[in-house]
Amino acid sequence: MGKKLVVLGGGYGGLTVVRELLGEDSVKDVEITLVDRLPYHGLKTEFYALAAGTLPETDIRVAFPDDPRLNLVYTEIVGLDLERKMVLCEEGRQLDYDWLVIALGCVDKYHGIEGAKEHTNSIQTFAWARRTYTKANEVRPGGWVSIVGGGLSGVEIAAELRESRPDLNLRIIDRGHGILSSFPVKVQEYVREWFDEHNVEMLPHISIRKVEPGRMEHEGGVIDSDCIVWTAGIQPNPIVQQMQVPKDNAGRVLLNEHYQIPQYPDVYVVGDCASLPHSPSAQAAEAQGEQVAEILLALLQGETPKLSPIKLKGILGALGRKSGFGLMGESTIMLGKVPRMLKSGVLWMSKHHFG
Repeated sequence: MGKKLVVLGGGYGGLTVVRELLGEDSVKDVEITLVDRLPYHGLKTEFYALAAGTLPETDIRVAFPDDPRLNLVYTEIVGLDLERKMVLCEEGRQLDYDWLVIALGCVDKYHGIEGAKEHTNSIQTFAWARRTYTKANEVRPGGWVSIVGGGLSGVEIAAELRESRPDLNLRIIDRGHGILSSFPVKVQEYVREWFDEHNVEMLPHISIRKVEPGRMEHEGGVIDSDCIVWTAGIQPNPIVQQMQVPKDNAGRVLLNEHYQIPQYPDVYVVGDCASLPHSPSAQAAEAQGEQVAEILLALLQGETPKLSPIKLKGILGALGRKSGFGLMGESTIMLGKVPRMLKSGVLWMSKHHFG
């Protein structure tokens, strides 16, 4: 009897595990099941463009592999029973496993702010990015769109909306000192100048206390908006939040050196739900997915897995179609057209890589 491998989530991490295993002819006695709510992989790093209306969703959809060794199950996961080795799905369906890979990604974090979840728009899922596109593009000319959160996602959707809807008023609200606080000052200054030139208002040091339809309350008053987009933090998928296992301060699952939950060594956690030395990103999820596939291949061959430390190449951000910024390694900064071209190239490679 072969091993049953169940992979939860067809995002960057989960799909990489599947793709790497299917790339090995020796993987014949493993029954691989990929579980996702959608029949395709969505290139999440481009959801901001879908929400802004500058990319059609067909450009950022990638079909799952077509392989006789792969079972595709389209369902909603409602819980996990790690003791019985069962995945609990909607309508009472259950999937048993020998190995489980949890790659369920993240959801928005609302920091306990009243009304934030109910009255803002998200770009964390395909479905939400579609809704945000509809909401933002129904705003009348001269209306206001507010983006809460000045990190990479907030900056990219603000810039993309500026190109998509030059008739709108746009603002970025951040509770810190300004946009891209985790990036070098040179990058922050470049992006601030771009927003100044393109009439995007930046409001730092704003701590939102309450959100109601079309308005946000903070310690200094009220901000009215026709559309509010939330990009102010992430947290692991609710299924992972419910798991009674040790986690770090961000709610991510603590793992051993082989990305296994120590109490449940047949369970691996990949991507945004895993406690890693790297910040959550598509690149980190892919790199970890490749290593989990290596581990599983070694176990199938009765060998001890040997892994090298993950090294990320850098970060690229877009400012519309013609400009961008990048941080390669720890110190190399790129600004202008070149990083934007590189980001377009990464999108092209991702589509062909996963496809």
